Amino acid sequence: MSTFHAVVWMDHQEAHVVMFDREHVEAQRIQSRSHHKHQGKAGDAAAFYADVAKALIGAHEVLVTGPGLARNEFRDWCAVHQKGTAAAIVDSIATDHPSDAQLVALAKQYFKKFDAMAADPTQV
Repeated sequence: MSTFHAVVWMDHQEAHVVMFDREHVEAQRIQSRSHHKHQGKAGDAAAFYADVAKALIGAHEVLVTGPGLARNEFRDWCAVHQKGTAAAIVDSIATDHPSDAQLVALAKQYFKKFDAMAADPTQV
């Protein structure tokens, strides 16, 4: 696929990973192994972030969303432990709890702007 984007909505309990191009959409939910509302044990968070990063293999650009700190903690974790995934993450934006359909709509709108900027180096 020539353009394969991903959007991740995440909090400390679960992640919704949606990968898509113009013709296909693949969605996956990943549950945290921690039963704590916030962060849990460091090992649980690392395992959760590793599972999310594994689900993103093959994505060229990734938009990370969510209501709290998990999205930024995931981005920071990737910068240290999954450099390929970190390089694909283009942004991290705050969102509430959208449905998967709303998440895809948000990402398509975001990537339309992102793709236009990437095509024109004067817009970067």
